Amino acid sequence: MTSTSQATTSSTDHYRFSHKGCCSRGNWSGLNIAVMVIGFVLFWPVGLLVLYWNFTGRNVKDLPGAIQEKWYAMRSGSFGGSCESDQVNGENSVFDEFQQTQYDRIIEIKEEIKNRAHSFRNYRSDAKRQADEAEFKEFMSTYHSKDES
Repeated sequence: MTSTSQATTSSTDHYRFSHKGCCSRGNWSGLNIAVMVIGFVLFWPVGLLVLYWNFTGRNVKDLPGAIQEKWYAMRSGSFGGSCESDQVNGENSVFDEFQQTQYDRIIEIKEEIKNRAHSFRNYRSDAKRQADEAEFKEFMSTYHSKDES
């Protein structure tokens, strides 16, 4: 919110907007909350992990894939050893290159989606500001016409 639009809001609107900011972070869907509660009931570190995951704004459905990805990175990284998955990945270099290009493409698509979402949020805030400005100008014109009569 800009300072001009803040000045036009009433005190109840100001409370509503300032109160919204404290809880708007994260992804608080019903599924995410249910998984978090179940995680705390079963084993509290799992609940804390899901709580952190919710605060970062991610969906719980993405958590198993992220854990699996980190697990494979840890296994193939500094802990070394001959792992069955390491042997399978090194057998066909053409497939490995194809797979890497697909991963890169997916990352590019995700970035494009994030950029579009950011652009849309900016568009909506600009449209809201323009609507607020038009409403304020209309108010001022009717206010001045009442003073002159």
